[in-house]
Amino acid sequence: ENLFNGISADSNKLKIFESDPFDYHSIIDALRGCSGLFYTFEPPLDQPNYDEYMADVEVRAAHNVLEACAQTETIDKVVFTSSATAVVWREDRKTIEPEIDEIHWSDVNFCRKFKLWHGISKTLSEKTAWALAMDRGVNMVSINAGLLMTHDLTIKHPYLRGAAEMYEDGVFVTVDLGFLVDTHICVYEDVSSFGRYLCFNHTINTQHDAVQLAQKLAPTASSSLPQSDDYGKIFIEQKISNKKLNKLMVDFEA
Repeated sequence: ENLFNGISADSNKLKIFESDPFDYHSIIDALRGCSGLFYTFEPPLDQPNYDEYMADVEVRAAHNVLEACAQTETIDKVVFTSSATAVVWREDRKTIEPEIDEIHWSDVNFCRKFKLWHGISKTLSEKTAWALAMDRGVNMVSINAGLLMTHDLTIKHPYLRGAAEMYEDGVFVTVDLGFLVDTHICVYEDVSSFGRYLCFNHTINTQHDAVQLAQKLAPTASSSLPQSDDYGKIFIEQKISNKKLNKLMVDFEA
């Protein structure tokens, strides 16, 4: 795992630090002189799959990184990339408010009950980061991103565990890379940004959307999907809101 700092269009100014998030001192070395940190977690190469133990790994990494930021006087802001899976999973998800937003947190016990390891890891690591940030006075903002639509996305992505339930609940959201990048820039540069921001630019809430995604994730299974003319008319009410982020981005662009 690498931490990249000092990103610049000028290759002469680009500095790349190989930093292990489980090695506190290597993070300190990488952060020296930096004014900001964009943090995202990728599973270690020797443990590529999310399981019941991944939460411990991700929490430890988040703890080390935020502690290192607290000890780096030049850091002005930390942008912590989390996930919508740290928001949407609730025991009472069928009877919750008309829509959920970034004030909501996933229920860890519910996630553990249904083996939603991605939700557990993202929830516990983000809560760890927030606790440290508040305790140490670190200026942190989190981005709770929907499923990132990359070219190499497969059905094995841990975000997709529980996808059918997210779809039925109207909270299955995705985000394009360009929008996610713009969000990170906006949240970092806008001095008024604060707290958590749900980040997505599409909701999978029609059967047409669901079929298209299924075909992308598992092309060989496309022959078994519904092909009738009226399947695209099935619509599920969206129950998730990113109004807070949209207002920030509109104000920032203005």
